[in-house]
Amino acid sequence: MEKESHYALVSQHLENFTAKSQRQLLEYSNSYRTIFERPPSDYPEQLWPLLENLQEQYQRQTWRDSLESIEERIDKCSATIIPITSTEYPPLLKQTIGAPSLLYIRGNSENLHLPQIAIVGSRRMTRGGETNAFEWSKFLASGGFVITSGLAQGVDGVAHAGALAAMGKTIAVMGTGIDTIYPREHRRLAGKIIDQGGTLVSEFDPGTPPLPTHFPSRNRIISGLSLGVLVVEAAPRSGSLITARLALEQDREVFAIPGSIHNPQSRGCHQIIKQGAHLVERAEDIIHELQAALAGLALLPEQSMPTELGQAPAPAADKKNLLADELKLLSVLGFEPVDMDSLASDGLFSVAELSRLLVSLELKGLVENNSGFYQRLS
Repeated sequence: MEKESHYALVSQHLENFTAKSQRQLLEYSNSYRTIFERPPSDYPEQLWPLLENLQEQYQRQTWRDSLESIEERIDKCSATIIPITSTEYPPLLKQTIGAPSLLYIRGNSENLHLPQIAIVGSRRMTRGGETNAFEWSKFLASGGFVITSGLAQGVDGVAHAGALAAMGKTIAVMGTGIDTIYPREHRRLAGKIIDQGGTLVSEFDPGTPPLPTHFPSRNRIISGLSLGVLVVEAAPRSGSLITARLALEQDREVFAIPGSIHNPQSRGCHQIIKQGAHLVERAEDIIHELQAALAGLALLPEQSMPTELGQAPAPAADKKNLLADELKLLSVLGFEPVDMDSLASDGLFSVAELSRLLVSLELKGLVENNSGFYQRLS
C-alpha cells in the first residue's frame, strides 16, 4: 500500500480525528502524508495541539490491528483504496459537502471519472418499472454513459443489468464493506459488473455489515458521482427520494418518470416532480437537460438521439460546428469499429476525455457505438 493511502486509512482509526478535522487540515497540507511527516511548526499555531496529538497516536500504533485486518480483507477481494487527496478520486464527488475521506474500490477505477447517470427506484417495482429501468439504462449505457446505482433489489439491480446488456459500464455503490455483497442474491451480479469492466464502490471498512444507517450515506455517493439522478419508481417514503433530495442539494439534475395516479410506486415520482424534478417521458429528455453539465461540449444538434433501439440515428451535424478536440478525434477515428482502449492507447486523450467526446460525436450523428466499439458514420 502506498504511503498516502496508508496514512489516509490510519487517519480513519485515530481518536478525535473527525472528518471535519481531516478536511480542515487538508486545506493546509493537501495530503495525509504531510500531516504525519511534517513538523507541527509548519502549520498555523492553532493546529499544533491537534497535529501533535495525531502524530503521537500514530507513533503509539494503536491502529495497527485494525489496519492489518483491513489490509488482509482488501488483498483477499482485490480491492484498492483511493483517498480524497488522490488524483484518482472522482472530481464530482470531491466537490460535494461531506465527501468520503476515502473510497474502497473493486474493478475499474477509471469509470469514476466518466460521465455518469444514476438510476434509482423502488425495491418493489412494478413490471412497467422493471421494463423502464432496464431499457432506459441499456439505452443510456449504449450512448456512452456509465450507469450508477446502489446494487439493491428492484430498480437498482435491473439498472445495473441493463447497462451490462448494452455491454456498457456500471458502478455499484454499496452500503456495506467492499467485500460484503448485499443482498446476497446479487453476488453473481456484482461479479458480472467487475468482469465486464464495471466498478464496486464503498466508503465503509471491509467486513462492515448492511446497517440501515449506512444506506442514506451510500445514497449521497450515488448522487455525488453522477451528473443527474433518474428516479424510475418510488413510493412516497422511498429511499430513492433521499437520493433525489441529496442530488438537489449537490446541484445535480433530478429526473422522474411519471406513472398512473393509481400506482403507489409512482407517487414518489409525482411528489418530486411537483418539487421541481424534470418530468421525463423519453431517454433523450435526460440528454437534453444534461448538455450543460457535460462540460460545455455542445452535445445536441437540432435532431437528437433516438429513444428506441432500431430508430434511425440523427442526421450528421455540420463539421464546421465541431470543437477542436472533436475534430481531432474524428480525424483519427476510422470507419472500422474500434474499442475505447485502442483509442486511448495513442495517448491523444485520456479515457475520461474520450468518453465525453465520443458521447458528443454520437449525439451529433457522426459516430456510432455498437456494444462498446466506435466507428465514424461520415
